[in-house]
Amino acid sequence: MANNQNATTPNIHSAPLAKRMLQGGAIALVLIALFLSRAGEPKPEWPTFWMVRPLLVVPFAGAMGGLCFYLLDSLRYQGGWRKILANVLSLLIYIFGLWIGTVLGLDGTHWN
Repeated sequence: MANNQNATTPNIHSAPLAKRMLQGGAIALVLIALFLSRAGEPKPEWPTFWMVRPLLVVPFAGAMGGLCFYLLDSLRYQGGWRKILANVLSLLIYIFGLWIGTVLGLDGTHWN
Protein backbone atom coordinates (compact mmCIF):
# COMPACT_ATOMS: atom_id res chain seq x y z
CA MET A 1 0.00 0.00 0.00
CA ALA A 2 1.07 3.50 -0.74
CA ASN A 3 1.71 5.86 2.10
CA ASN A 4 -0.84 8.65 1.81
CA GLN A 5 0.60 11.72 3.39
CA ASN A 6 -0.96 15.10 3.01
CA ALA A 7 1.84 16.87 1.20
CA THR A 8 0.65 20.41 1.19
CA THR A 9 2.75 23.39 0.37
CA PRO A 10 2.55 26.34 2.72
CA ASN A 11 0.48 29.26 1.54
CA ILE A 12 2.81 32.21 1.06
CA HIS A 13 -0.01 34.69 0.49
CA SER A 14 -1.19 36.41 3.65
CA ALA A 15 -4.42 37.51 1.95
CA PRO A 16 -6.36 36.47 -1.16
CA LEU A 17 -5.76 38.22 -4.47
CA ALA A 18 -9.20 39.84 -4.49
CA LYS A 19 -8.56 41.40 -1.08
CA ARG A 20 -5.23 42.91 -2.17
CA MET A 21 -6.77 44.28 -5.36
CA LEU A 22 -9.72 45.74 -3.45
CA GLN A 23 -7.36 47.38 -0.97
CA GLY A 24 -5.30 48.93 -3.75
CA GLY A 25 -8.39 50.09 -5.61
CA ALA A 26 -10.02 51.51 -2.46
CA ILE A 27 -6.95 53.57 -1.57
CA ALA A 28 -6.83 54.93 -5.12
CA LEU A 29 -10.57 55.68 -5.10
CA VAL A 30 -10.30 57.64 -1.86
CA LEU A 31 -7.33 59.63 -3.17
CA ILE A 32 -8.95 60.56 -6.51
CA ALA A 33 -12.28 61.33 -4.80
CA LEU A 34 -10.52 63.74 -2.42
CA PHE A 35 -8.75 65.34 -5.36
CA LEU A 36 -11.96 65.67 -7.38
CA SER A 37 -13.93 67.03 -4.43
CA ARG A 38 -11.58 70.02 -4.40
CA ALA A 39 -11.71 70.44 -8.18
CA GLY A 40 -14.19 73.30 -8.15
CA GLU A 41 -16.45 74.21 -11.03
CA PRO A 42 -15.76 72.36 -14.29
CA LYS A 43 -14.95 74.31 -17.40
CA PRO A 44 -17.78 74.50 -19.96
CA GLU A 45 -15.74 72.69 -22.65
CA TRP A 46 -15.38 69.56 -20.48
CA PRO A 47 -17.87 66.71 -21.04
CA THR A 48 -20.92 66.52 -18.79
CA PHE A 49 -19.82 63.45 -16.84
CA TRP A 50 -16.12 64.22 -16.81
CA MET A 51 -15.64 62.79 -13.29
CA VAL A 52 -16.63 59.25 -14.29
CA ARG A 53 -13.44 58.55 -16.21
CA PRO A 54 -10.98 59.31 -13.38
CA LEU A 55 -13.25 57.53 -10.88
CA LEU A 56 -12.93 54.36 -12.98
CA VAL A 57 -9.37 54.55 -14.31
CA VAL A 58 -7.54 55.48 -11.11
CA PRO A 59 -9.05 52.72 -8.91
CA PHE A 60 -8.30 50.22 -11.70
CA ALA A 61 -4.66 51.35 -11.62
CA GLY A 62 -4.71 50.97 -7.83
CA ALA A 63 -6.10 47.46 -8.16
CA MET A 64 -3.24 46.60 -10.51
CA GLY A 65 -0.88 47.87 -7.81
CA GLY A 66 -2.59 45.50 -5.38
CA LEU A 67 -2.01 42.69 -7.88
CA CYS A 68 1.68 43.57 -7.99
CA PHE A 69 1.84 43.49 -4.19
CA TYR A 70 0.23 40.04 -4.22
CA LEU A 71 2.62 38.72 -6.87
CA LEU A 72 5.65 39.87 -4.88
CA ASP A 73 4.56 37.83 -1.84
CA SER A 74 6.89 35.01 -2.86
CA LEU A 75 9.85 37.37 -2.61
CA ARG A 76 8.52 38.85 0.63
CA TYR A 77 8.15 35.34 2.10
CA GLN A 78 11.90 34.71 1.79
CA GLY A 79 12.64 37.38 4.40
CA GLY A 80 15.71 39.48 4.96
CA TRP A 81 16.75 41.98 2.32
CA ARG A 82 14.37 40.36 -0.17
CA LYS A 83 11.41 41.33 1.99
CA ILE A 84 12.62 44.93 2.08
CA LEU A 85 13.18 44.86 -1.69
CA ALA A 86 9.68 43.47 -2.29
CA ASN A 87 8.08 46.14 -0.08
CA VAL A 88 10.00 49.01 -1.67
CA LEU A 89 9.37 47.66 -5.18
CA SER A 90 5.65 47.24 -4.42
CA LEU A 91 5.40 50.80 -3.14
CA LEU A 92 7.24 52.27 -6.12
CA ILE A 93 5.15 50.31 -8.62
CA TYR A 94 1.95 51.33 -6.82
CA ILE A 95 2.88 55.02 -6.82
CA PHE A 96 3.91 54.86 -10.49
CA GLY A 97 0.65 53.10 -11.38
CA LEU A 98 -1.41 55.69 -9.50
CA TRP A 99 0.43 58.48 -11.28
CA ILE A 100 -0.15 56.94 -14.71
CA GLY A 101 -3.79 56.17 -13.83
CA THR A 102 -4.31 59.75 -12.68
CA VAL A 103 -2.79 61.14 -15.88
CA LEU A 104 -4.95 58.86 -18.04
CA GLY A 105 -8.07 59.54 -15.97
CA LEU A 106 -7.73 63.31 -15.95
CA ASP A 107 -6.50 63.66 -19.54
CA GLY A 108 -8.68 66.18 -21.35
CA THR A 109 -9.93 67.84 -18.18
CA HIS A 110 -7.58 68.79 -15.36
CA TRP A 111 -4.52 67.38 -17.12
CA ASN A 112 -4.72 69.54 -20.20
